[in-house]
Amino acid sequence: MKRRINFLMIITVLFFATACKKEDASSKIDATKTGIAPADPNALNPDGTLALPKTESEKPAPPVDGKYPVMTFEETEYDFGDIKQGDKVEHIFIFKNTGEADLLISNAKASCGCTVPEYPKTAIKPGMSGDIKVKFDSTGKNGSVSKNVIITCNTANVNEKLIIKTNIKVSEKGA
Repeated sequence: MKRRINFLMIITVLFFATACKKEDASSKIDATKTGIAPADPNALNPDGTLALPKTESEKPAPPVDGKYPVMTFEETEYDFGDIKQGDKVEHIFIFKNTGEADLLISNAKASCGCTVPEYPKTAIKPGMSGDIKVKFDSTGKNGSVSKNVIITCNTANVNEKLIIKTNIKVSEKGA
C-alpha cells in the first residue's frame, strides 16, 4: 500500500513538473492588436512585436540626417521657497526648441506621486517654444524637499531633467 502511494506521489510530481512549461510573457504580446501606439514608431521589432525599452545607458541611433532637436530651458530648477504643509503649488518651465528637428516629448515622470508634470503631446518645431507645468502637493510632507522630473524626448541626450525645491513649514495647532 505504501509503495502505491509513493508511486502515485512521484507520478503527480512528474506530471506537474512537465505540465508547467515556462513561457516568456512578452512573446504573447501582439503590438498590432493592443490599440496603444508606441511613443516611437520605430519601437516595433521587424517581426511586429513590441521592442523592449532602451536602458538608461543606451542611446537610440542618431537621426539619418544627423539633426536633433535641442531643449533650451529658461531655467531647469525652481525653488518655491517656504510653503505651508498642505499647499498645492505649480510652476511652468518654459523651453525653446533651438535644434534643427521637431522636438517630440514621449514622457515626463516625477520622482514622487506628489509631483505631477504636464507636457505638450504635439511636436515642437525648431524655433518654437513650449512649456512643462509641474504641480506639487505638499500634503504630509515637511522640511526641505527636492523633486526631479525626467523628460524623455528625442534630443541627443534622450532625457532632460528639471528640479523643484521647497521648504515645507508645519503650522502648529492653536497658533
